[in-house]
Amino acid sequence: MKVLVTGWLGYIGTVLTSMLLARGHQVTGLDTDYFGRCTFTGELPNTKSIRKDVRDVRPEDVTGHDAVIHLAGLSNDPLGDYRPELTAEINTQASIRLAQMTKAAGIGRFIFASSCSNYGAAGSDFLNEEAPFNPVTPYGRSKVDVEAALSKLADDAFSPTFLRASTAYGVSPRLRFDLVANNLTAWAFTTGKVYLKSDGTPWRPIVHVEDIALAYVAALHAPRHLVHNEAFNVGTTSENYQIREIADLVHEIVPDCKIEYAADAGPDTRCYRVNCDKIASTLHEFKPQWTARRGIRQLFETYRETGLTLDEFEGPKFKRIAHVKQLVAEGLLDERLRWHSTQVHL
Repeated sequence: MKVLVTGWLGYIGTVLTSMLLARGHQVTGLDTDYFGRCTFTGELPNTKSIRKDVRDVRPEDVTGHDAVIHLAGLSNDPLGDYRPELTAEINTQASIRLAQMTKAAGIGRFIFASSCSNYGAAGSDFLNEEAPFNPVTPYGRSKVDVEAALSKLADDAFSPTFLRASTAYGVSPRLRFDLVANNLTAWAFTTGKVYLKSDGTPWRPIVHVEDIALAYVAALHAPRHLVHNEAFNVGTTSENYQIREIADLVHEIVPDCKIEYAADAGPDTRCYRVNCDKIASTLHEFKPQWTARRGIRQLFETYRETGLTLDEFEGPKFKRIAHVKQLVAEGLLDERLRWHSTQVHL
């Protein structure tokens, strides 16, 4: 199958692209590559690549593919909050436009990287895919808006699928430290402290980056009638944790560390638990391989092998919002987060 993967050079995209290639798919990656200087470990997959901002995609970029997997966008709440109007432009408007072009090109499958952030401030009850949305950030709202718009495009010829990923963790070539399990494990390894900036009570569903990638593969391979205009919470129902429970796991796995709360630690409005039984019963190729305990051990061992330092962990290289702000400060990106044409951005 010929698959276009937008955002293929990101945290999830590098893992997903390798997985698709290993299964014999022909992959074209499209990415503006804000994070070209941010490879942490391993090698990037070798595939055909289009260097382009998702806002600038043209029909010829999508034509000739059998499916589009759309990951590209400002990837988390801090980036979404940075300039909310750009979140609307990049995450919402560009995504809808891409889907419209995909449909016009006669491409039947469109798999959208949605998020459990859609549920936002939802308390401690388990939420299935029918639960009401309550996004509390521009990032979460962008995902809700795109799902609604793409659902209206669905018809006999165009089949969107919405994968609402739990909070990601785990090792990737383009590792991020602004994710809770990755972050707490890095704090413990580099400082001896499992450092919590909230009171640890909010719930989060978490899922390994490789299991997220596997969900995309499973959705791509599934019979159309199973995924047509359907949403799936991506993860495992048993892998919902309070933040303090994740901290406890890190404390158990990383030697000689202790748990410490920030002086101003308070509650986080983002609190949700999700039920992932639908994806387990519908997409039989989706068989998650990771648990939080195993993933935290993988992170710890990788940090040890690479010699991760506090300066590297806390610096702008592996934190998305900090790196984007650095690119702007260096004059490589303009205020609209577009590359200056005269600059080399690697």
